[in-house]
Amino acid sequence: MSKPLLVLMDDNRPLFETMLSSLDYEACELEWRQFPDEETWLNVPSECRGRDVVIQCTLNDPDTKLLRLFFLAENLREMGARRIGLVAPYLAYMRQDDRFSPGEAVTSRYVARMLSTCFDWLVTVDPHLHRFHSLNELYQLESVALSACHAIAPWMMKKVAKPVLIGPDEESEQWVRAVAELSGAPYLVLAKERYGDRDVNVGLADSEEQTTRLAEYRDHTPVLIDDIVSTGSTILQAARLLQDNDCKPAVCIVIHPLFAGRAMQALQEGYVDTVISCNTIRHESNQIDLTESIVSAVRDMAVR
Repeated sequence: MSKPLLVLMDDNRPLFETMLSSLDYEACELEWRQFPDEETWLNVPSECRGRDVVIQCTLNDPDTKLLRLFFLAENLREMGARRIGLVAPYLAYMRQDDRFSPGEAVTSRYVARMLSTCFDWLVTVDPHLHRFHSLNELYQLESVALSACHAIAPWMMKKVAKPVLIGPDEESEQWVRAVAELSGAPYLVLAKERYGDRDVNVGLADSEEQTTRLAEYRDHTPVLIDDIVSTGSTILQAARLLQDNDCKPAVCIVIHPLFAGRAMQALQEGYVDTVISCNTIRHESNQIDLTESIVSAVRDMAVR
């Protein structure tokens, strides 16, 4: 049987090259362009009949990628591909998981429905699950949700002296707690009120108790951990609060470095000493490599 194909559909070529060599797959260089009216032309130059195909496409900037991803998967089916898998280290459209006011679209369900019809399996990293407890509540296909915490903890233990882990809001607690358990570092979680996409307020969940605890950790390095940083507003507010409580400059570790607009510059110019990210999305801050766990998950899916 011919080797499985690995298709690159994002700009994270370092991850693609490592996966390619580790998996001993054949590279398939996707050909695509846009017509003057911005419709997409797409071509798969490799023979696909009877072969497994894995597409690497992390879903930052999703509105420009999802339709092309749909076209590619449909084309592979028509070309006779045996099984089609999607490696999407960052999985978009997970935030809108409920209808908070009449008429709102629950987009997480719609994207899940589309991808479930296109693919046989999915590998992703730390999807933003809040009201849903697992991908199986949304996706009707085989899926693996990897945790970056197993890579974050050893990196932090090696690079940061006397860390104290800080969750900038309640939703971040699942990651902060997991890293704390793996590293043995202390942690606390702040409270956030959101008024708009860029308008948030971060404070102490229990003002008296957490003020006392922060005072106990003034000789520690605060490590802010969150799954997604988009505008950076939450992290900036949290870092400012730590500075106001005489803590050391904070290190920020983010799993999915979206960094919309000037978010990265704002963090660097603000109260954050260092910004580190995982390589789910290609970015200058990438230092924590998740390739090994992604490759292992793809191997597991390939033998099913």
